Amino acid sequence: MNRNRKKDNFRFAVGIIVSTFFFGVCFGLSYLLTDFIYQYTGAPVKIWTYIITGVVGLYIFWAFAQIIITTHRRKHQHNDHRELLGEALDAMKRITQGDFSVVMKVEKYDPFSELAETINKMAHELGTMENLRQDFIANVSHEIQSPLTSISGFAELLRNGSVTAEEKAHYIDIIAAESKRLSKLSDNLLKLSSLDANATPLSCSKFRLDKQIQSSLLLLESLWSEKNLDISLEAEDISMFGDEHLLAQVWINLLHNSIKFTPRGGMVTISVLREDSMIVCRIADSGIGISEEDKLHIFERFYKVDKARDRDLGGNGLGLALVKKIVELHNGTIEVESSIGNGTTFTIKFPKEKESD
Repeated sequence: MNRNRKKDNFRFAVGIIVSTFFFGVCFGLSYLLTDFIYQYTGAPVKIWTYIITGVVGLYIFWAFAQIIITTHRRKHQHNDHRELLGEALDAMKRITQGDFSVVMKVEKYDPFSELAETINKMAHELGTMENLRQDFIANVSHEIQSPLTSISGFAELLRNGSVTAEEKAHYIDIIAAESKRLSKLSDNLLKLSSLDANATPLSCSKFRLDKQIQSSLLLLESLWSEKNLDISLEAEDISMFGDEHLLAQVWINLLHNSIKFTPRGGMVTISVLREDSMIVCRIADSGIGISEEDKLHIFERFYKVDKARDRDLGGNGLGLALVKKIVELHNGTIEVESSIGNGTTFTIKFPKEKESD
């Protein structure tokens, strides 16, 4: 500790000596400069000679000090910039190797702060995308594995000649249902992938929206008739301009969900109306309802409100994600109102400019 104190005292003494010497040199230059000028202008009163010489000396000292400070600062900034660029290159290398935990230090007034912020943002977004990709693969694998296991298991049971005719018919029905579920999963995945990539442009035409919803109800008549549901439809004569094939999937998905989760003897109410500058479609049911927490996630891919129940009913968690995507492609919005035990209402709104009466 004493050794360090001696070093500090020595550096301080050297600094004082150098500063004094430098100060003296500056005032010496000031004296030579003013004396040279006085040869042409004449020397003023002696007191003013001292004052002018002192002021000029201070200016010379200040100018040299600024040069030294600027040079020193530029040198350090150059080193800092080289260090930051090195860190940036290292961060980019880690990102290309799949390490998205990169976080660069951002200095508020550093000219390269924007670069550091951009790299941090890129790493965060790529990390989020990678997590989504892994979740997506895990969900797809899970959804495929489950029906494949059932198909494989019941196929093995059918090989056993001792099964009864009734058991055989039951096993075949399960295999057919699971195969249909796999086909629906594959179809929805392909549709979502195509819509996400804009690979298939919308094939828009003018059509009667009220007639389309009526047709969707007729397609599902066997389901709601079997459960003895009370179906109510209030529809104005409304035409709109959109992709008729894609929008048909919206109504079939939403109506199918309402029928599926509404108990026997329940009610499903559909309305298609004009409200202000919007075309508003509502599908309400008296079903089991959705919790507040689940409502935040129901449009996410592979999300299931009741996983066990939904699996028994053949769902794969892609229907509402597909619905939301199609509605948004038509510049529309979809909202859900629901609570446990009080049914669910989906409200779809399209801007009036999509209408062409």
